[in-house]
Amino acid sequence: MRSVVITGASRGLGLASATHMYQQGWTVVAAMRSIEAGLEKLREATGAKVGDPRLIGVKLDLTDIASIPTTARAIEVAVGAPDVIVHNAGVAAAGVAEETPDEVWQQLFATNLFGPVALTKALLPAMRAKGSGRIVAISSMGAIRGMPIISAYSASKGALERWAEALSQEVAPFGLGVTILVTGSFNTDILTEQTPDYGNHHGPYGTMYESIHTAGKAAVSKALPPSRFALALAEAAEDTAPIVRRTVGSDASALSFISRVLPRTLVHHIIRMAMKIPSQGALSRASLAKLSKT
Repeated sequence: MRSVVITGASRGLGLASATHMYQQGWTVVAAMRSIEAGLEKLREATGAKVGDPRLIGVKLDLTDIASIPTTARAIEVAVGAPDVIVHNAGVAAAGVAEETPDEVWQQLFATNLFGPVALTKALLPAMRAKGSGRIVAISSMGAIRGMPIISAYSASKGALERWAEALSQEVAPFGLGVTILVTGSFNTDILTEQTPDYGNHHGPYGTMYESIHTAGKAAVSKALPPSRFALALAEAAEDTAPIVRRTVGSDASALSFISRVLPRTLVHHIIRMAMKIPSQGALSRASLAKLSKT
């Protein structure tokens, strides 16, 4: 029976994916911070009974690198070398680059990049020995093109993609493959008020925050349910090529397309207009106009 490790399996895309994969007959290793609470949610969603050997919880804190080898050993004890690792767990933060605190940048990179790298490194020896397996990195539209107001998140997801691409070249000779799954807008905690906002809405970027917030409401209203993502993940788990890059959601597909075929400057302006960001120099001119009247 095939096994899949899904990080961040207690909510959002991870919960939906773990539920769907279980229902498809996979043995699901749900890696999460709180095993008891997470397994309770998964049992409710899947109908699994306590002690079901196809639904296993392991404790995982991606920000605690020293604890990750212990998590990897628990995974190997439970299922051996996993057939698929899904790096789904992630955190986001709002705020322009200038106003996002250094420690927040560090937290996002720790969770979105360094933790997945460490978990993969710990599980690779067993997967190489097995001679098969797939690593699925869950990325974001923010990695297609650096997006304003989520600078740190975009940077961390962009770095995750570059690592996944490099990794695919390194592990392919051993029979392993990598899939990058680029998500669009889904109805999860990342699109709610639960996402920390470090922006000074009354500071120099205040006008920009207000404009993007207005545009963001439209995106949230069109966000897809996590169950749609779970279907795409199940397809990605069946990939066999050394490297596959998939987009999930029409907004992610559209941004990926225009970023490939249009000049960078034009893409910049399309994003600016879609997110209602003032044009180049607009805020400087406004400031100068106010000064001239005083």
